[in-house]
This record gives sequence, C-alpha cells and structure tokens, in this order.
Amino acid sequence: MQIPKFIGHEIFRHSTYGRWHPLRVPRVSTVMDLSRALGWLPPTQFITSPRAKPAALQHWHSPRYIAALQRIEASQSVTRQDRDLHDIGSVTNPVFPEIFRRPATAAGGSILAGELLQEGGVIYNPAGGTHHGMPDRANGFCYLNDPVLAMLSLRHHGVRRIAYVDIDAHHPDGVEVGFGGDPDCLMISVHEARLWPRTGNIENDAGGNAYNLPVPRGLNDSEMTCIRDELILPKVAAFRPDAIVLLCGADGLEEDPLSHMALSNNAQLDVLRGLMGMAPRLLVLGGGGYNPWSVGRLWAQVWGVLNGWDGPEVLPDAAQTVLRSLRFDGNRRGKNPPEHWFTTLRDAAREGDVRDEVKDAVRALLRRKMR
Repeated sequence: MQIPKFIGHEIFRHSTYGRWHPLRVPRVSTVMDLSRALGWLPPTQFITSPRAKPAALQHWHSPRYIAALQRIEASQSVTRQDRDLHDIGSVTNPVFPEIFRRPATAAGGSILAGELLQEGGVIYNPAGGTHHGMPDRANGFCYLNDPVLAMLSLRHHGVRRIAYVDIDAHHPDGVEVGFGGDPDCLMISVHEARLWPRTGNIENDAGGNAYNLPVPRGLNDSEMTCIRDELILPKVAAFRPDAIVLLCGADGLEEDPLSHMALSNNAQLDVLRGLMGMAPRLLVLGGGGYNPWSVGRLWAQVWGVLNGWDGPEVLPDAAQTVLRSLRFDGNRRGKNPPEHWFTTLRDAAREGDVRDEVKDAVRALLRRKMR
C-alpha cells in the first residue's frame, strides 16, 4: 500500500502578495510546521515541489502570458498592456517578488502529482488550488490554474475519468473554462451565493458536466452534511472516477474574513473522509483561506485524515508554539485570538437547521443528469 505524499516548498514561507493583501498570511509553511511539530511529516512522505517549466505551463496557459509573468518578475514592473491583457498589477493580482516562481512552484507540485498518481495513491499539495486562473490572465489572486494543470497531467498519464470536487467558498470559474463540457470530468462546486466571482449559479452546468451549488450565507455543518451525503457522494459514486481531485479551501470556515459561511473545520474534513476510497487516486489541494489560524488548523488536519491520524485533544508545546507565532495584522481577528486557536486543531461543531433553500437546491441538482 502506497503511503500518502505531501508536496511542499520553502518558497511559501516568506513570499507574500503584499502588506495588505489577503494573501499576506503564511499558510503552506504553517501546515508544514504544524505537521512536523506533531510528528506527522517524516522525510519519507515529503516531496519538495519542483517549479513548473514554461513549456509545462503552456499546456493550458498562453505562451505570451507565461512570458509576461517571467518578465514582470524580473523587472518588478508592469506596462499598461500587462494590466489590460493579463490583469497583472491590479489590487487583486499585484506585482510581488515571486510573481512567477511562487505560482509556478504550486503548479509544479500539481503537475508532479498527476505523474505520481499514475499507478494510484494519495497526494496532498496544500499550495495548490488556484482555481480562478485563466489561460491568458490572472484572476482572483490566481496567476496560474494548477487544478487544470493537475487534471491535464493525470490525463497525460493515462487517467481518464476525473471527479473534481470544490468546497472553497468561491466558484471555480477557471476550472470550468478548462473542463466544461468534458463528459469524462465531473465537476461539483459548493460555494457561497453571490460571492465573487459571482459565477456558478445553479442553472449553470458548464456544458453538461457541472453541478454548481451556490449556498446561502451562514451555511452550517448540518447543511454541509446534507450536501455531502445527498449530492456529492452519490454523484461521485455514480460517476465511478479513476481519480478524485478535492479542492479543500478553508475560506468557508466561520473565522474567514472574505466569506460569510459558518462552517467548522469538521465539515470539510467529513467531506474528505467521505471521498476517500471512492477512487484509486486522490489529489487534495488547498485553495482559499485568509485567516492564518483557521487555514493552518484545517489543512494540518487534512494531512492527518489522509494518513488515518487523529490530532490530540490538546496540542503539544511545539505545535502550540507554531500557532502562537502567527500574526494577522490589519484584521480584527488578529487582535485577540481565542485560546483554542493555539491549543487545538478541531473546532467545536457548528450545527443547525438545514434550510429549505439548501434542501431545494440539492433536490434540483439531483434531478439533473450529466450530458
């Protein structure tokens, strides 16, 4: 039996999109440090992510766009054409020192995962999940689209039927551009209604192979359990995929500053547990998440679940030190963080009523068949 592999890199430790950007917070390095503090990340399971070469990125992205990213990283400046054509240099997609190297490293890990999963297995690339990137432009903090590149890599290595499940708070518009209408790719997205990019309405089937479920603000654990058990797991089981790609964004958690959902981290972990074993290949990617504590605590547990490990009720001193060292400057959540953010990984359950609008939306999607 193959043991799960964790793909990471030190480039994510100090790279930041800028002092006030939502991606100023450490995420991947926190997961690496927490996992090591818990004894969960031995060298035999860790793979240093390669940086994807331009030729590999051009399997989906345009050559002129990849060349622009490299040039902008070298010069640390943009032209009006760069902004107009590629949306680089905007408030959302700023210029920063590793503007090519950082996303190319995340993409390199996802491309490598497609190769390593050729014979089956489980791989975790928390740096991945940049699901908004478009072929010729940056979009929503995403300069490249590593989920698309991962699935193209799986296809290149002989994997045909892929189920892509996205539980990030935002709709994966870039992935739909990449795989919309592909009968061998099932796409399921659970995302907050009317949240940027304001795509993914329930009527949108992306050419016949997508089930988009926009959910109301305040989505709770009980509602996510309903969605998991009545929509996600049955649709994936019926599809019988050769591989599952799960984008496990942390921005649906109640503590996240960019969404308005009310999930505990148990909800995402239960979706992961349900999907495990449903295909011979599983790739788990990160995605959104902009509170350093909620991201680190969820994504470290993802790695634990993939290995069958339960986190301790009270974290050891080394793990607490990792969490107490985090800062969330510029956000009220960073001023007086609650003690359990430092001492535990698991949230208290956030259960509640399953609202009729959630039930009705699930039923509507269950009636729809892939085309």
